[in-house]
Amino acid sequence: MDPDARPDQTRRARRRRTSAVVLVLAVVGGLVCPCLLAQDWVKTGTSLGVEKVRLAVSDFKPSTGDPQNAALLKTFNDTLWNDLDVSGVVELVSKSFYPLQVPGQPPEVNFLAWNAAPPNAAMLAFGNLGVSAGRLTVQGWLYDVKNTQSPEVLGKQYGDTASDAAARLMAHRFADEIIFRLGGGISGIAESQIYFVSDRSGHKEIWAMDYDGSNQHQLTHFNSISLSPRISPDGSRIAFSAITRNGWDIMMYSLDLNRLVSFPHMGGDNFSPAWSGDGTKIAFSSSRNGEPEIYIADASGTNLRRMTTAKGPDVSPVWNRKTNAQVAFVSGRTGLPQIYTMEADGTNQQRMTDQGYAVSPSWAPNGQFLAFAWVRKYGPGEPGSWDIYLMDIASKQFVQLTHDGGRNDSPSWSPDNRHIVFQSNRSGSPEIWSMLADGTKVQQLTFSGRNTQPNWSWK
Repeated sequence: MDPDARPDQTRRARRRRTSAVVLVLAVVGGLVCPCLLAQDWVKTGTSLGVEKVRLAVSDFKPSTGDPQNAALLKTFNDTLWNDLDVSGVVELVSKSFYPLQVPGQPPEVNFLAWNAAPPNAAMLAFGNLGVSAGRLTVQGWLYDVKNTQSPEVLGKQYGDTASDAAARLMAHRFADEIIFRLGGGISGIAESQIYFVSDRSGHKEIWAMDYDGSNQHQLTHFNSISLSPRISPDGSRIAFSAITRNGWDIMMYSLDLNRLVSFPHMGGDNFSPAWSGDGTKIAFSSSRNGEPEIYIADASGTNLRRMTTAKGPDVSPVWNRKTNAQVAFVSGRTGLPQIYTMEADGTNQQRMTDQGYAVSPSWAPNGQFLAFAWVRKYGPGEPGSWDIYLMDIASKQFVQLTHDGGRNDSPSWSPDNRHIVFQSNRSGSPEIWSMLADGTKVQQLTFSGRNTQPNWSWK
């Protein structure tokens, strides 16, 4: 078995069309009109359409003379800036416009120097950091510099044992506090996690990292092939599929216990588990009765129900986490894979894509959008490329998010509905990338080994 093959795709169809796939993936192009990226329905639905607050973020100043300050200040300042820069809710003022004297305490704020040209800032984040007796303390403020009478929007203090990790965590927390207040009361994602598959240890195992790519670490040591990690809504367990002595099984890894926990063998080959939004159910694809079909079970693996019966494979289910009443999935019932939706009891099955080769659906937290990978022009000689698309469920309007060549696949939504993480081989090998949900602010997160199938935590 080819370890790079997607187990949840139609193997027979892929073998018949190998030459066509090679041709499609070798072509770079398929651009759509750039104006589509600015469509109001995308930005409104992803909370990216509101006017961004113009925010200045001054480097925090040392509050003690400890020699650890310099390194920890750099970690804190770099992390805070990046968190706010990719948030999608603020416009950061270039540091080249800042006054020479930056504040470390509220009395040091020169309002006119920040709210007038050249900074023209509406808000200012500032503060101080210091180490004393091995303990790190950070004080941070967010000021409305247009309001000289009552400027304080936020004031926070954090303390922990002095370390690089502690400085990063404090920056994440302060950034999330700012984003919550300036982004319409939606919680930030700076403390969220991304789970993914990596072969850098010699086997395809499940790994985890911070949302910005830092702190990458291996979770499973199954020494087999593990795929499709899906974190539970409460963050306590990861469901995934792996090769065992029984074939492809759904496995369960406890983050609380740091080990595998029991989940029943379903018979046949079982792939691509997906949690319901309340964490009580799991959907997955199983060939226990012949061709792969969609099944739903309780989170314990009991009370198994079959949802699809159409001829052709049905794979890759994903829940509408807002309602827990709908499931999107991929079906080959009409030939090439297409995206479908259905009610959680299997009724009202509807085809969402109308052409090409569409896989890997991911349902937005607000229930409005599906992100998925799509080769719209599929076949020998067709000028198609493998890109991430976003579709409005109600209208079936869609927009292309990636345009940079390579194979882009496996999108997964951030909990704030503003970002998407995905895999792409645009840099030469499969790596994990992130972007805002309108296709901007693209960042590469992994650089070692082959890294695929990312899944963003629920919070």
